[in-house]
Amino acid sequence: MAVEIEPSWLEVLGEEFDKDYMVQLRQFLKNEKQAGNKIYPKGGDIFNAFNKTPFDKVEVVILGQDPYHGEHQAHGLSFSVQKGITIPPSLRNIYKELETDILGFVIPKHGDLTEWAEQGVLLLNASLTVQAGMPGSHQKKGWETFTDTVIRKISEKKEGIVFILWGSFAQAKAELIDKTKHHIIKSPHPSPFSADRGFFGSKPFSKTNEILKKEGKKPIDWQIH
Repeated sequence: MAVEIEPSWLEVLGEEFDKDYMVQLRQFLKNEKQAGNKIYPKGGDIFNAFNKTPFDKVEVVILGQDPYHGEHQAHGLSFSVQKGITIPPSLRNIYKELETDILGFVIPKHGDLTEWAEQGVLLLNASLTVQAGMPGSHQKKGWETFTDTVIRKISEKKEGIVFILWGSFAQAKAELIDKTKHHIIKSPHPSPFSADRGFFGSKPFSKTNEILKKEGKKPIDWQIH
């Protein structure tokens, strides 16, 4: 099957697309569409995180759970929404933390995080699709097998990557990461339900930049324009 995914990723993940779980996942998505169920993000955006952040450019991974399930929100990057769409609560809290963590950071007027992705921040959701209005509806259909493989491959083939794991769901993925050669930053999730329990004040963005500098890498410009 031809998959619209950036070539360096295809090299690393190519064999996944022919495995049974992926064949079943494709069939599931096909059936959903035939049943008239609306799926987010649109087909061309499902692998957006990979297309915006090639494998050889990955320096940071921010792990989310599910794409947004509202109209025009999800576009294949975790926590990010398309321009012109109301900034969701978790992202609003991420911006609030950035304002106190990064000197001079100004809260943007939109929630499109493409600028991060283009600097090497892989904005990866554990599930890459969702049914409209039904959070979690595409969990345990095969996407997690695929995205766990993504995390494993990054861990195996790269060095000095910063993994930002917010909340218990993301933190459970730490077992896929070789801690002897990568860095893990953990805190509660930025959601309004948990941000006050330790997300605010956790300074993940300045910590990430300190690590990148120590690794001899370029820090991320977190300011969204």
